[in-house]
Amino acid sequence: MRLADFIEQNTEPILLEWVDFAKSAALAASSMDVAALRDHASEMLKAIVVDLRTPQSSTEQANKSKGKSDGAEGGADTAAETHGSGRANSGFTIGEMVSEYRALRASVIHLWTDAAGSLARGEDIGDLMRFNEAIDQAIAESITRYTEDLDHSKEMFLAILGHDLRSPLGAVIMAAQFMLETGELQEPHLTLTTRIVRSSKRMNRMVSDLLDFTRSRLGSGVPVVRAEMNLRKEVENAIDELKSTHSDCTFDLETTGNLKGQWDCARISQVLANLLGNAVQHGVAKSIIKVTLRGEPDEVVLQVHNRGQAIPPTDLPGLFSPFKRLTGNQAPANAASSLGLGLYIAEQIVTAHGGTIGVESTDVQGTTFTVHLPRVAA
Repeated sequence: MRLADFIEQNTEPILLEWVDFAKSAALAASSMDVAALRDHASEMLKAIVVDLRTPQSSTEQANKSKGKSDGAEGGADTAAETHGSGRANSGFTIGEMVSEYRALRASVIHLWTDAAGSLARGEDIGDLMRFNEAIDQAIAESITRYTEDLDHSKEMFLAILGHDLRSPLGAVIMAAQFMLETGELQEPHLTLTTRIVRSSKRMNRMVSDLLDFTRSRLGSGVPVVRAEMNLRKEVENAIDELKSTHSDCTFDLETTGNLKGQWDCARISQVLANLLGNAVQHGVAKSIIKVTLRGEPDEVVLQVHNRGQAIPPTDLPGLFSPFKRLTGNQAPANAASSLGLGLYIAEQIVTAHGGTIGVESTDVQGTTFTVHLPRVAA
């Protein structure tokens, strides 16, 4: 009997064996009923039967072996994609989900071979190859949808968490700031309240980074509101702010040309704070941090340079990725207070302005971040 005919005639025994495996192997399955465990397996078996009976070109076979699929007709989700989404929502691990496919594959093959006695004919071997390709394709579709849904859920969680944390943090900052401004606090209460303000503001910046991250990942991007501004003035403000907390740092600001343009002042300040803060954290103590602003006809070029150990070449390709932290000796002592989103958000802001950001780093020349900002929106 051909494999397609066997699956069609023995769907129920195959599903029963598969459900027994899922119950024993998956922790999340222990609280699910039989109907939930069988949810999409029947549809997947039907799709495999159709696939086995459909002529296949060598190109289609190659694509399937690589997990490529055009999906269901009309852009609808395939049974495997729906299965992956359901397993993500049900609390299955990706390993548990893949093991389901392994069990489904094993159930079909051993039941078929038991019924046939042996697989000696060439068409049987061909059916077996086509079946394995179909299972591999279903695994690829399920894993893709599983990871997409899981990533989306994580990003939504971060967005909700960041939004809900803002109100209580704002209340803490406002209350502590008011206590400081009265001028009535004595030690040790003055030091403790100052520490509360400083730590709360750092937490508030981390929450803002989380919200910017989720906006960029959920498709809306980092919002920018352009207005006429002078980049030199914002750089000077950013330097003054850093000097107030890092009195031992020396900055050398060099400017040439027209430095005015239409940018989002608050967002550009974020970029400056991240780049200058990195230079302070990773530069050699008491070395000069050189900041260069150069006005070109259509853009302004910002460069921030510091001396210090070079960024490892292995870290450079993903330096602007989210949650990226420097490794080894390059990581600062206070790295634990950072989410690793600073450079990612800086790149998103620069990109939202139609610009680019890059980095060069060697032990001899030091590290230089270069930002190109078009003066007006494209």
